[in-house]
Parts: sequence; C-alpha cells; structure tokens
Amino acid sequence: MTGRMCWEEVGLTSLNPLKFDRLKSVISGYESVLVAFSGGIDSAFVLKVARDTLGFEKAKAVTAKSPSLAARELEEARAFAETFRIEHKIIETEEFENPHYTSNPSDRCYYCKEELYAKLIPMARAWNLKTVASGTQLDDLGDIRPGLRAAEEYGVKNPLVEAGFTKQDVREWARHAGIELWSKPASPCLSSRVPHGEAITLEKLAQIEAGENFLKDLGFKIIRLRHLGHKARVELGTEEFVALMEAGLRERATDFIRSLGFKVVVFEPYRQGRLNEQTVH
Repeated sequence: MTGRMCWEEVGLTSLNPLKFDRLKSVISGYESVLVAFSGGIDSAFVLKVARDTLGFEKAKAVTAKSPSLAARELEEARAFAETFRIEHKIIETEEFENPHYTSNPSDRCYYCKEELYAKLIPMARAWNLKTVASGTQLDDLGDIRPGLRAAEEYGVKNPLVEAGFTKQDVREWARHAGIELWSKPASPCLSSRVPHGEAITLEKLAQIEAGENFLKDLGFKIIRLRHLGHKARVELGTEEFVALMEAGLRERATDFIRSLGFKVVVFEPYRQGRLNEQTVH
C-alpha cells in the first residue's frame, strides 16, 4: 500500500506528499539545525520534522524568555520539546534594554529578532550546528513583519518558505504527524497588543497577560487584549465573540479586566492585521 493511499484512507486527501518530501529535503540540506522555537505551531512543526529527519544530535531548539512571552507559551514550548525528546534550551533575551524596542516603533519586531538571532548564531556554533532556522511560512510574507529583515541579515533559514508551505499546509501536516498543537491559534507576543508609538512597559504586559489568561480559563482561544491606555479592546474569534455576549459572561469578563486598571472595556470580533491600524483613543 502506498503512502498516498494511507493518507486518503484517513481522510487527509489535501496533503501533498511531494511538498512534504521537499521540506524534508530542504532540512536535510542544512545538515544540522538550531530552531528558533517560539512555541507556536509553525516553529513546532519545523522542529518536529528536523528532529525526525536529522536526529537528536543535529536538531535542537532554543526558546527566548522575555516579558513579552506569555508564561503559558513558554510552558507549552517546554512540554513540546519533552514530548518529542528534543534538546531544548530557554534563554533570556534583553530587548527590553533597548529603547528602540520599548519605544515601540513600527519596526519593533526587528529589534526583538535581532536580539534573538545575535544570541542564536553563537549558540549554534557551540553546538556544532550549521544552520539556524525559523518557523516563517509563506503566509507570513504577505504581512508586515520587520523581523524577517533581521532573519535575512543573520542568515536565518526559512525551510517552510523554501518548501512552499502555507499556514494551512502546516496545520494539516502537523495534524497528520500527531502534533497536538496543530489547531493552536496564532499568538503573537504580548507587545503586539500595544499600539505602535506607545511605550511598552512591564506593567502593560502584565495587564494584558492577566486579562487574556482570564479569558483562556473561561475556554476562549482566539484572544487579543489591545492595551489602549485606559481602554482595553478585547478581540475574540467570531464564534467566541457571540458566546461572550451571553448574559452574565460579558459582565464577568468586563469586571475582571477593569480590576486590572482599565477604565473602559470593549469587545469586538478579531480581525487579522489590526495591529497595524491601532490608535489610542
């Protein structure tokens, strides 16, 4: 029985085995790799394929710990590495020491990734790994992502882009590979909830994380708590937004978020790309 017949039997007919073979070939060509592992599905998938393709000694991972990374994301990254027996280090990054980052310009992400990759390149050398790779995929190229410039400057590889993988491709193949994170919603760093031009502070990030954790504990998954000064704009997935409107639940969420120090709380459906349209008012 061919591999294609097996996939069709389990209902995964949209999987493209040639594309997956191309990804494995790309990663094999790296010979050894250090994956910048954020804890999200894209870098998790790259890491799993690299581990399966290159083996334990030649595929390792690093996750950057900073105030902009939610504690839950860090723990999920740690658990993933343990599940698949991947050597994984958590390092501290110091982007908050850089005023170019904390002043929150439109290219803030560049300074974050520059800080990260400046640490990963020597780590890769110390581990005798030839390549540093990210989880960037094709759909990311259509968005405003200053971090891609830092990746290019440091020679960081994007295997999913090289192999032609979209976000949907990643999710389908991750599900097929038994990765529980396959359906995990995208979760950009906490700093992305603060409008460009407004300073990023530890206090703001703590408010954002606490508010989002409260909603996650209620069962919501797609959540963005936008920090607009004294106003919190909470964005939820379309279906989840409808669920929140049920009597009692919205009031409960509003009361908690106000307790964090916000005077005004509004709820809206989530729309991708709104970060680049944010203003404080």
